[in-house]
Amino acid sequence: MNEFTVEVVVLLIGFFLLSGVLMTKLTSKAGVPALVLFMILGMVLGSDISGLIYFSDAGLAQTIGMFALVVILFEGGLQTEWRNVRPVIKGAAVLATLGVVLTTAVLAVAIHYVLGLGWIESFLLGSIVGSTDAAAVFSVMSGQNIKPKMSATLEMESGSNDPMAMFLTVAFIQWLTLDDFAFGNLIISFFLQMGLGLLLGLLFGWLTSQWMNKIKLDASGLYAVLSIGFAMAIFSLTALVGGSGILAVYVAGIMIGNRELNHSHSILRFHEGFAWLMQLVMFVILGLLVFPSELANWDLISKGLILSFILMFIARPIAVFVGTIFFDYTFKEKLFLSWAGLRGAVPIVLATFPLLAGVENAYLYFNMVFFIVITSALLQGSTISNVARWLGLEAPPSPKRIHQLELVSMDKANAEMLEVEISNDSPYLNSLVQDMDLPDDTVISAIIRDGELVMPTGQTELLERDVLYILTDKKQVKALKEAMGEEVYA
Repeated sequence: MNEFTVEVVVLLIGFFLLSGVLMTKLTSKAGVPALVLFMILGMVLGSDISGLIYFSDAGLAQTIGMFALVVILFEGGLQTEWRNVRPVIKGAAVLATLGVVLTTAVLAVAIHYVLGLGWIESFLLGSIVGSTDAAAVFSVMSGQNIKPKMSATLEMESGSNDPMAMFLTVAFIQWLTLDDFAFGNLIISFFLQMGLGLLLGLLFGWLTSQWMNKIKLDASGLYAVLSIGFAMAIFSLTALVGGSGILAVYVAGIMIGNRELNHSHSILRFHEGFAWLMQLVMFVILGLLVFPSELANWDLISKGLILSFILMFIARPIAVFVGTIFFDYTFKEKLFLSWAGLRGAVPIVLATFPLLAGVENAYLYFNMVFFIVITSALLQGSTISNVARWLGLEAPPSPKRIHQLELVSMDKANAEMLEVEISNDSPYLNSLVQDMDLPDDTVISAIIRDGELVMPTGQTELLERDVLYILTDKKQVKALKEAMGEEVYA
């Protein structure tokens, strides 16, 4: 990287942040995933185009990518509602395991004949792009009005299928580079990694939520910093004992996000912004790692297009239709899941593994993966909402929270402000406020209806999709949630 003064470095950081925010605003209107423009920004700043920054350190890019994935997966877990995930968890789990294997196998056959690589090399490249990407899916699905069943399946799958893709990638690299490669040890290692990742994720998630509720800090913002520290520790400790760290951190995020947590609003908002920042950093770094002059090759472009279309229209649909054969998904839902299998940062991070291992044709893998990711993001990412509308899988738009109320947790006052949405199965749908049976020391402070602030009175009728802000004694939080018909996790 070129030598810069402190002032120039600070200017570049400010430029990244400002351009990232503006890109997010523009892409939300144009329907193009922001990650595409982030990668393009990295390519433009790189040595091939502007020559401003020279970056070719695959090891550093992998480290940054893994750190970013921990942040993104943890935030995705925190935002995942167990009530939405529970009905689809089995189907999502099969897609996250068997689906990755099927996608890898089908694509490997195509790679063998299109690129002329050996079978092990073909399976290596297939495994690198075999999983959907959490960063891409979370980013694109955010703000989309898609039925909860579909969004929950996609988010659960993308959050939990990275370990399988990483496992297969490492396994095929070892197969290519080690003389004493043992397939039996590979199977044992897989179940050990997945089992430890799941168990330690649940254990650390429970312990983290307990500790965060008991510890007393001077500032609410410190709880958010504490939570990201726990996320890093969960990932590292699990990986050190031989488990899947990325699976553990996602499971822990789900565990923490669905339990009663002090200062939950501050924690969620912090992670939302931090995850966005990590997406920006990760995709810009990965864009810097790519040299556009190597991609400007008709042979690479034509073969990349062929493989991209095979992945989108053959490999992914086969994986979805086979993986969900025993689960309650309609034909249209399977079509949508097939189309919404976005590729993103994870395949590019995995493509650095062959580079660091010195595998033959490693740069071909990296460039091909980058091309496939760009194609997937542009074609699939920009049309998800249209495909959902075409298949009749759109959900009613979420209520716009124009009047943003700060949810507070006041340790000294022992009070809690909760946000509760009235759904079609709420016990108080179409009821009057005065008829609600709420715990003592509880008051409805405000109601947001169709983006407008409604001051509640006893005669106010509660309508579907109303958002209630309820102030209560902290000891009454569990009873209040039970009264409102929400699931409570001890």
